[in-house]
Amino acid sequence: MISKAQPVFAHSTPSIPSITKFLTMVLALCAIVLATAQPASAHTGVQSYIYLDVTETSLAGRIEAPIPDLRDTLELDLSGSDEQIIEEINDELDTITDYFSDHFVFQVDGETLPVSYDTASLFFSDADEIDDNYVVFPFEVETDGPVAREFDLQADFFIEEIDDRENWLLIGNDWQTGVIENGFEEISRFTEPGATESIDLGEPNRFKNFISSVKLGVNHIQTGPDHILFVLVLLLPSVLVFSGSWKPSASFGSALWRVLKIATMFTVAHSITFTLAGLDILPLPSSKIVESIIALSIAVAALHNLRPIAANREWLISFVFGLFHGMGFASLISGLEISRSTQLVSLLGRNVGIEIGQSIVILLLFPALFLLRRTTFYRPFFVAGSLLLAVVSLGWMIERLFETDLGMSAVVDPVFAWPRVLIWVAILTIAAAVVWKKGDQDDSLLPVVEPAETVAA
Repeated sequence: MISKAQPVFAHSTPSIPSITKFLTMVLALCAIVLATAQPASAHTGVQSYIYLDVTETSLAGRIEAPIPDLRDTLELDLSGSDEQIIEEINDELDTITDYFSDHFVFQVDGETLPVSYDTASLFFSDADEIDDNYVVFPFEVETDGPVAREFDLQADFFIEEIDDRENWLLIGNDWQTGVIENGFEEISRFTEPGATESIDLGEPNRFKNFISSVKLGVNHIQTGPDHILFVLVLLLPSVLVFSGSWKPSASFGSALWRVLKIATMFTVAHSITFTLAGLDILPLPSSKIVESIIALSIAVAALHNLRPIAANREWLISFVFGLFHGMGFASLISGLEISRSTQLVSLLGRNVGIEIGQSIVILLLFPALFLLRRTTFYRPFFVAGSLLLAVVSLGWMIERLFETDLGMSAVVDPVFAWPRVLIWVAILTIAAAVVWKKGDQDDSLLPVVEPAETVAA
């Protein structure tokens, strides 16, 4: 039975200096995350780039070559619109690949491995004063059996014909050694005509795979606004207790622990589905359906804030929708030609990273919400925020179901861009401290409720 809540007044609220110390520690954690972030690659137009994607059974990748080098070396026109350029490139693909066959050669134990090429596309570099288009040539090396971890590579295209040219070799993805989505760190440079380099990919290392996957999980939170919005939906009521209506929670520690547990239940849930999917026990629905349900989960959780059906048991909602989020994570890796053990280690690491990332979001925003919860400002903020999150997520769901663009991401993405979002967090926290201080001086702060007092034994 629901008992009458006994209010506990302002003395139970941590002081602003205490919250400031807490937030300082969280910002220090963010600085560590930023320090480990990988810088984006910058194509300058004076190098070609070779990216290798390595699995246990396949060796593939892409060559990214500047258009001027192709034009000057092979006497191609390559002018006009992007469509005209790419049409000419594909029309001349045999000529281009014949040239590559003499200058881009894989050998294992003295035996040359055949290389096949797919349809080319364009890529735009960051250069300002040169013809800054690159042509991307996907390729696949034909291997017989497991991929050799050591091989010889000749990659001297354009070097003899054009002065001051280099070709950079990068491992784009090698899940066995923890190299995932690498876009900037080269392992070799080819600078002389006819030169051959001995390439050693190293021994498989599950620990490196796990650590790299953890970083990817953290990055998923930094670059995934839909996941951040789901955390925000859980955060809004975390500083409140439902007792007939939403009322301010009394304890900073218990309220923070409550929302962290809710987020952890979310992690537990998507751990279950990605593991089942990784073991091929659970078939994955289409990505369109999964992504639409993920968007719907934000809307449902937001509307639950306004009319709770599982009041003070929000972990249930978090758990249920976490199952669908897990399917989305599993789909990121399930299509790769990597072994089951490599796949599961990668999924586990990414899951741990996601838990770390969402915990950082919670720890950053929680102090401001806790300060605001007792002010008369928080109730309209809570309602407006929940409604806004519901509208955005429903817009995303419509976009994903009907494959249309309503402009939702164009509005949301700039707001949550990392690390710019830290500026908004700082502004919100300062504003919350000012509003709380004014309410304290005016004696207008609302009474609080102890969570344990809302339910009788």
